[in-house]
Parts: sequence; structure tokens; C-alpha cells
Amino acid sequence: MAEGFATILGRDLFEVKSGGTEEGSRVDPIAIEVMNELNIDISIQKSKMVESWEWADRIIVMGCDAEESCPLLFIPRLENWDLSNPKGKSISEYRRVRNQIKKKVIDLITEYRN
Repeated sequence: MAEGFATILGRDLFEVKSGGTEEGSRVDPIAIEVMNELNIDISIQKSKMVESWEWADRIIVMGCDAEESCPLLFIPRLENWDLSNPKGKSISEYRRVRNQIKKKVIDLITEYRN
């Protein structure tokens, strides 16, 4: 969802690359649904394995929990937005997290523009 917002809202500011600690074949269908509610299509995105972060000016993670691997927490340019993962929860939880992500991306865009 963050990649979708940043790509649309920050297209004149950022080169957005999204990935994780493991490869995925598709985006969560409920995440696609709640983003489509805002006319943002993330259906062609997929989780990409990222082996090097040296290209990045800034690295943002959504948050880590006991079920996720977060090997990058030692990187000094890392910013943790500490958001909960809605996977397996209700659509209203997806919407809540989506709205938090949108606010964070807008705040980031505002910071870059100032």
C-alpha cells in the first residue's frame, strides 16, 4: 500500500522501490480491494527480495512483529513506521492501516517539499 501511495502521490519527488526479506508472488487481495476504493491499483505489485539497500536515501519499514524478519534494523537511515500488519484481519483493519500509511506518505511528501 505504501508503494502505491508513494508512487501516485510522490511521483515528482521519489523513485520508489518496495521489497522485503522474502519474495512474494502477489499482493494480498484485500489490500488490493481497499486501495481500489481510493482508485489506486496495486494489483501488479509484488514483494521483491531486496539484497542491497545502498541505493536508498531513506529506508522505511512498516513495522516488525514476532512473525516477521527484520534484519535491516541496524541500518542508520532506517525509519520504522511501526504499523500493524492487517493480514488475516478484517477489511476494516486493512482500511485503518491503509489510512495510516496514506498519512505517513503524505507527511513524507510534505517533509521533502519543505
